[in-house]
Amino acid sequence: AVKTDHSIQLVFPCQDPLDRADFNAVEYINTLFPTEQSLANIDEVVNKIRLKIRRLDDDIRTVVRGETNVGQDGRQALEEAQKAIQQLFAKIKDIKDKAEKSEQMVKEITRDIKQLDHAKRHLTTSITTLNHLHMLAGGVDSLEAMTRRRQYGEVANLMQGVVNVLEHFQKYMGIPQIRQLSERVRASQTELGQQILADFEEAFPSQGTKRTAGPSNVLRDACLVANVLDPRIKQEIIKKFTKQHLSEYLVLFQENQDVAWLDKIDRRYAWIKRQLVDYEEKYGRMFPVDWCMSERITVEFCHITRNELAKIMRTRAKEIEVKLLLFAIQRTTNFEGLLAKRFSGGTLTDGIVKKPEPPPPSTNPFLEDETGTESGSEKESELEKEKPSEKNLPMCTNHLSFKQTFFISFPFPARNLNELIDRFVADFKAQGPPKPNTEEGGAVLPSCADLFVYYKKCMVQCSQLSTGEPMIALTSIFQKYLREYAWKILSGNLPKNTSSSGGLTISSLLKEKEGSEAAKFTVEELCLICSILSTAEYCLATTQQLEEKLKEKVDVNLVERINLTGEMDTFSTVISNSIQLLVQDLDAACDPALTAMSKMPWQNVEHVGDQSPYVTSIILHVKQNVPTIRDNLASTRKYFTQFCIKFVNSFIPKFINHLFKCKPISMVGAEQLLLDTHSLKTVLLDLPSIGSHVIRKAPASYTKIVVKGMTRAEMILKVVMAPHEASVVFVDNYIKLLADCSTDTFQKILDMKGLKRSEQSSMLELFRQRLPPPPSGGENSLSASLPAPSPEQESSRIRKLEKLIKKRL
Repeated sequence: AVKTDHSIQLVFPCQDPLDRADFNAVEYINTLFPTEQSLANIDEVVNKIRLKIRRLDDDIRTVVRGETNVGQDGRQALEEAQKAIQQLFAKIKDIKDKAEKSEQMVKEITRDIKQLDHAKRHLTTSITTLNHLHMLAGGVDSLEAMTRRRQYGEVANLMQGVVNVLEHFQKYMGIPQIRQLSERVRASQTELGQQILADFEEAFPSQGTKRTAGPSNVLRDACLVANVLDPRIKQEIIKKFTKQHLSEYLVLFQENQDVAWLDKIDRRYAWIKRQLVDYEEKYGRMFPVDWCMSERITVEFCHITRNELAKIMRTRAKEIEVKLLLFAIQRTTNFEGLLAKRFSGGTLTDGIVKKPEPPPPSTNPFLEDETGTESGSEKESELEKEKPSEKNLPMCTNHLSFKQTFFISFPFPARNLNELIDRFVADFKAQGPPKPNTEEGGAVLPSCADLFVYYKKCMVQCSQLSTGEPMIALTSIFQKYLREYAWKILSGNLPKNTSSSGGLTISSLLKEKEGSEAAKFTVEELCLICSILSTAEYCLATTQQLEEKLKEKVDVNLVERINLTGEMDTFSTVISNSIQLLVQDLDAACDPALTAMSKMPWQNVEHVGDQSPYVTSIILHVKQNVPTIRDNLASTRKYFTQFCIKFVNSFIPKFINHLFKCKPISMVGAEQLLLDTHSLKTVLLDLPSIGSHVIRKAPASYTKIVVKGMTRAEMILKVVMAPHEASVVFVDNYIKLLADCSTDTFQKILDMKGLKRSEQSSMLELFRQRLPPPPSGGENSLSASLPAPSPEQESSRIRKLEKLIKKRL
């Protein structure tokens, strides 16, 4: 009901309160009579409502009466429509009957016309067939007569017509007369084929090297006939003529002939040029243009030449040199370029050549002279510049390229490289290491430049022969001798102790001698190490460039197989070993001074003076070694920075370990050690530019390591200097200054102060109690540790920190 009211409201909108669904009579009356005084008009309001009711009743009666009349009108209209439909149906049936009668009349009228039309069409076909039969019978008779008289010119035109007419009778082959005519045509074709082949054999016999006949009109017309005969006839003619035309070539350039060798390869190409010119002049008009005889002769020449060259090169492989091979490639490349300009390559496929060979130009390209004699360097440059791209050559030269044939005997440079490495080793022994204080000090060894120059030459020569698998084989050879150079020339010549192996074992290189100076490298040996380091860096960079060049020259599908990463890693190892040798040498030179520091009676020091002698000794060694190393690594500054970082990463922990050995220490002794530590800190901060006229700011990464390590040493000494009577204050001061919760380190501090065991026990117990609790998730915090860590944990923590610093650097 609510939905119905809502729908009525949408169709007949009304503002009258009486029409509202939520009509409230009380509210409505209160609206009409809001006050008592308004009740005086109650009669007037009631009359208005009664009048409105009467009007609504009249409207309802009118509507109901109208709806009754509409129903009666609808029934009357429906009856009239039914009557109209019946009348329409009767009319349609009448029209259909009349249409069927008309169709029948049309069929009777056109029946005779169709019969006449069929008769006319059959009569036309019969007349045409009789005409074709007459033409076929007459053509066969004429064909047989012309064949006997060798009238090939007329036969060529007639044969095609007869074949075309015979195609119309394929469906009548069951008729004996038609079948007989077809058999006579096939017999004439067979006879013509045999007759034409006999004529060509007589004119160009297979035996002998001399042609007994020249071009003739008869043979020219015979070729036209061969075009409409079995394709095998045409192929046989081409084969016979090509074989006869090249028979002289097989005799002149036999394997045992001097002219057949690679140094005279241009004579082969000169011969075929002359033969093609001779063909164009004498026989160019005898064969149809679409036979492309010049190209076919050239193709057969190329096949023969490739097979002959492969055979003779296998036989005389030991006589082949790179220079000779490049000469042959240059001449062959020029010849291939000439073929690319002259021929389309259509005869290399079995399909029909759609584009006929153009007529010979006024200037035959085979009459062009080849490039004259050149020097070796000019040959290489011209070959590299003008060599046609094999990808851009037409089909002809793509199929006939001789590069793979030449490559079967390419002399790989393995033997030469082996001799080259041996020469480098001998030269190094004869000349000795680079001299110090000269431009040679720290310079790149000249042998590495010679090696890469030879590599480039081999790469260029190989790419001229092939950019496929042979380039991969050459890359393997390059890899082998790069490693040989790294081992024999670089690592093999690093200064080493007699107990070391191959110059790469550092642990036994330097030995600390008790109470005396450790064995040190001489200035000459330092220069040699720096020179080998610089050479390894040059080889590393150049090897990367070599890999890029090889990837540029090799085929795209083989690029992923070019990888010299292993060889680059080998040179990186040589660099790392060289830096380690330099660090070990300077580090070992400082060991006697540190030992002397740990053995001094620090509890007897009465006053603080200048820096101690051990500090002076360390500074002296630094000033002796570092400038020499820096000057010899001037071209590789980053590796000098690595040397400095590795040295302080090794020296500072060692210095702190020797500090712990200084026990017991008096207050004055601790002050002296603190002064010495500050002096060493200053020297280490200045180490990268020590002894240099040019003051250069040390790298931030280096400075950070020195400041952090030496500050720890200073904090250790400040804790030692602090009074221990107030135990709680001492422990809290230790934890604050060192931020080290290791009981082992705290134990060492107590030993340096010279405390008794009883005092140390109570102090250790207090230390464990005063340790701050580890923060949640603070495992990586420096101050977070177990209450009683072991000495092994503390030492491993320091090693991890040092490794982390090295890794970030």
